Amino acid sequence: MVSAFAMWRNKKLADQALISRRRMLRESALGFGSLAAASMLVEASFGSGGQVLVSPHFAPRARRVIFLFMKGGPSHMDTFEPKPMLDRDDGKPLPFDKPRVQFAPTGNLLRSPWKFRNYGESGSAVSDLFPHVGQCVDDICFLHGVHGTNAAHGGALLKLHTGSDTFVRPSMGSWVSYGLGTENKNLPSFITICPTLAHGGVKNWGSAFLPASTQGTPLGVASRPSTEATMKYVQNNNALSDVQRSQLDLLSEMNREFNGAMGPHDELEARLKSFELAYRMQSEMPEAQDLTRETTATKALYGMNDAKTEDFGRQCLLARRFAERGVRFIQVTHSNTDVQWDQHSKLKEGHEQNALEVDKPIAGLLRDLKSRGLLDDTLVLWAGEFGRTPTAQGTDGRDHNPYGFTVWMAGGGVRGGYHHGSTDEYGFYAKTGKVHVHDLHATLLHLLGLDHERLTYRYSGRDFRLTDVGGQLVPEILA
Repeated sequence: MVSAFAMWRNKKLADQALISRRRMLRESALGFGSLAAASMLVEASFGSGGQVLVSPHFAPRARRVIFLFMKGGPSHMDTFEPKPMLDRDDGKPLPFDKPRVQFAPTGNLLRSPWKFRNYGESGSAVSDLFPHVGQCVDDICFLHGVHGTNAAHGGALLKLHTGSDTFVRPSMGSWVSYGLGTENKNLPSFITICPTLAHGGVKNWGSAFLPASTQGTPLGVASRPSTEATMKYVQNNNALSDVQRSQLDLLSEMNREFNGAMGPHDELEARLKSFELAYRMQSEMPEAQDLTRETTATKALYGMNDAKTEDFGRQCLLARRFAERGVRFIQVTHSNTDVQWDQHSKLKEGHEQNALEVDKPIAGLLRDLKSRGLLDDTLVLWAGEFGRTPTAQGTDGRDHNPYGFTVWMAGGGVRGGYHHGSTDEYGFYAKTGKVHVHDLHATLLHLLGLDHERLTYRYSGRDFRLTDVGGQLVPEILA
């Protein structure tokens, strides 16, 4: 390959010796593009490693996001929002109308099988499903009036992840990567650990019409153990680094000549950027995903010494390692393929299994981030695609409920030990402090120093944004 590069270079030099008037004008005109690019880079700053960072719109409170996604829809009135009247009126009909659109028919009210206890200086109520997270409530900001628009998993997942349940749009991780760039040029700016391939699949971490470099890089899949959530082929044992560098230089030179003749080619540029990132990742990804470097005590903090919590604990520990190495957006998905958070029946059995798997690892993540000084500028977001109904499906289940549910945030500039909004007395509809999914996205971007109305991308004759044509900042939750 090196000799081929030399032959191509020599031919190019020979051709330049007989440069035509037309070619001279064409190639010198490329300098105007360089001037434009230099002007655009005035708004860029440089990180400690010398890599380009895109300037935020204003001073950020958070530098990165860890998104803990609970696929299936955890029940808010069984986890973080107690409903005494639901317990009192167990078995009675709902005293007001149910939503016009429902995923499945439900019957009378169903009380929570779990007790709630007050934790921390804030006295926040958390159910017995989450005793470890309960001990972290003074760092958590609960949003109890969240609501969406879609009662089906596919549409609700897309709405939460991309802001739209009807079109293919960029994911919020891609918008963050596009808006802020990367802090570490040797790692992807957006990593998703054990993502689900169902209900939207790759669209939930895709870049759609944004530059392909903003797409999420998946490690593993939800249907396989997290021990397999590693970057495959990250080390090339068949070619030395300098040989790989020569190959990439050849491709780059050929691409520049192609662009000079044909104009910029976005897909080709994206492919070359992916090659460059893959080359650079060899220097850092093996170390970043090597958990043998962690102490026994740290692994135990995440529950990796227990078979029931080991799998999700590994995902959370990887998330912390990527966060401290400058990855901008890290998504961690809990999607037990046998018992998701989707308890249409066997609510007690299913929610207890799911909560047991994630409670200690999540608390371990929060404590570890805090002890390392990372929680101050890391925004942790916990959410499912919707909540559950207070009315029973069958005798021991709950149906999908996008009309009111709980999401929480921690760190990254939000008020710890604070509860914003509520659902009604039974938990069916968002009632006070309503936060639409677009509002959630607008607030997340604000914490990262991005104005959701200014973070736009022109495509097909229209300026698009994560919040579409809606979204309002929720200022009450800001620290």
